[in-house]
Amino acid sequence: MPNTKPSLLQDLKHTYDNLAPNPIRVFDAEASNIPDVVKLTLGEPDFNVPDHIKQAAIASINNDESHYGPSNGWPKLRRAATSFLKDRYDLDYNPDTELVVTVGATEALHSCLDTVLNPGDKVLMPSPTFSLYDQLIRINGAIPVYINTEATGFVLTPDQLRKAIADEGDRVKAILLNFPSNPTGVTYNKEQVDAIAKVVADTNLVVISDEIYSELTYGATHASFAKALPEQTLLINGVSKSHAMTGWRIGFIAGPAEIMRRVSLAHAFNVTVASNPAMAGATEALSTEAGRVDSQKMKAEYIKRRDYVVDEMTKMGFSIPQPNGAFYVFAKIPAGCIQDDTEFCYDLLRKNKLAVIAGGGFGPGGEAHIRVSYAA
Repeated sequence: MPNTKPSLLQDLKHTYDNLAPNPIRVFDAEASNIPDVVKLTLGEPDFNVPDHIKQAAIASINNDESHYGPSNGWPKLRRAATSFLKDRYDLDYNPDTELVVTVGATEALHSCLDTVLNPGDKVLMPSPTFSLYDQLIRINGAIPVYINTEATGFVLTPDQLRKAIADEGDRVKAILLNFPSNPTGVTYNKEQVDAIAKVVADTNLVVISDEIYSELTYGATHASFAKALPEQTLLINGVSKSHAMTGWRIGFIAGPAEIMRRVSLAHAFNVTVASNPAMAGATEALSTEAGRVDSQKMKAEYIKRRDYVVDEMTKMGFSIPQPNGAFYVFAKIPAGCIQDDTEFCYDLLRKNKLAVIAGGGFGPGGEAHIRVSYAA
């Protein structure tokens, strides 16, 4: 077992010195070591990938589609993705110049941030938000700035955004949105999206809008930020959540051609190209009627689970904002229980063999909350 030369460590990139593993993954790994544990931790759909999608990937392998594809993804997948965005959200993108297929939404985020940020720039984020974002921002030498939305029902308001832009000064480069939201399950309606877009339109901010849960919006049609402000928006989506394909790692980025040319370079230098069998499966998921139906069947089941969890936890005394998307409940711990959310989760794990995620790890506004995933 080799030991690193100590003096060598002093010269490594210091951006990584203060980064830590994703707290969700750390807690989930600990919980997995407990026999008979019930895990409501990860955003991992418990459905199997539909058979017709699996068969498309198998056919790709059998047809010896084993060589490099274009770095921005198979043309037929790019066309399928742009058609999907048009059909579902009335978005118009050129598949040749305005969309790139990525290795999941995480690589999409990294490529966008890598393109947009210079060291010392600031990125605004409504909080609580997905715990990976701040680390990806810091890797690029930039500074995450949280906007606490607990008092406004976990929805960013135009006034909050104006104040944050004014307070943080000229180094604000971007705003990173995620809706439907991980961890809260809260989403934005068209009026709320338009109101935020009106504020951003008066700036040179780039909007990175992570809409990976867009197909899991309940009670209304998802309103994409890219529809409200296409000229300033980099839209992220994919098949991980909509088709239970998390392990296949296929996402995509769409945006204006001038920005996407740079994003495409960042993506190519990071990963070269996505896997051919995975792209074949994603093409099937996005281009066929069966693929469109798949996500709707899963959504119907998620709604049943959501209603059950919200009802039962409310009876227990938890306060829960209505989750209108994704597959999470973000619940405030009742008075009289342990209020430290991390301690609460460990106590629940030890005494009840039930694993949920502490809310504080999602940023300001998440303290004294827990996230419950009903994807399981």
